[in-house]
Amino acid sequence: MSFPKLERGRSFLYPSYAHMMAMLMDHESYSDDYIRGILQSVQSFAMVGASANTVRPSYFVLKYLLAKGYKVFPINPGLASREIHGQTVFASLAELESPADVVDIFRNSDAALGIVEEAIGLKQKLGLKVIWMQLGVRNDEAARIAEEAGLKVVMNRCPKIEYGRLSGEIAWAGVNNRIISSQRPVIHGSGYQQLSILRANSKA
Repeated sequence: MSFPKLERGRSFLYPSYAHMMAMLMDHESYSDDYIRGILQSVQSFAMVGASANTVRPSYFVLKYLLAKGYKVFPINPGLASREIHGQTVFASLAELESPADVVDIFRNSDAALGIVEEAIGLKQKLGLKVIWMQLGVRNDEAARIAEEAGLKVVMNRCPKIEYGRLSGEIAWAGVNNRIISSQRPVIHGSGYQQLSILRANSKA
C-alpha cells in the first residue's frame, strides 16, 4: 500500500506513523485481539458523563469496571465532589491528579470532539493511552485527531459488554459471544462467580 506524500513548501514529508495507523484503522469492526489488548493492558478509566442515576448505563458500567479491578474516575461537573459507587466525582479531566489510561465518553457524538481535544491536551499529565466512545457514540474527526496524537481509539462499543463477551460472562445471559475456544474460563475474585480476561499487573 502506498501513502500520499505531504507537501510543505518545496519539501516532501511522509506521514507520521500515527497518521498512517489512523488511515489504516477500521472503526466499523474491531478485532478481538485489539479490544482484548486494550482491556488487558489498561488499569484506569476516566468516565466522562458518569451518572449517579441508578438506571443510567454509565452507573452500571462504572460498577462493573470497579468489580473487575479497574480504577474509575467519574467526571461530571454537575456532581463534582459527590460520590458514585464510593468514587469521588471530578468536575473535569483537568482536575484529575491520578493517571487515567482510558477516557471513556458517555456523552453524545457531537460532544466527543471537545472531550477528545481536552484529553489530548492532558495526554502527558494523565498518561493517556486510549479514547473509548460508548455505544451510540461516534465522531470520526475526534478519532482522527486522537490517533494522530498517538492514542488508540474505540467507538460505538461498551467496555462492560466487550469484557463480558471476551471473558465469556455474557454467555451466562444466553448471548452469543462469537468466540469458539477450548480454553477453560478464568474465574475472577471471590464472593460471587465472575470471569476474567486476566489483565496485566492485576488479578482481574
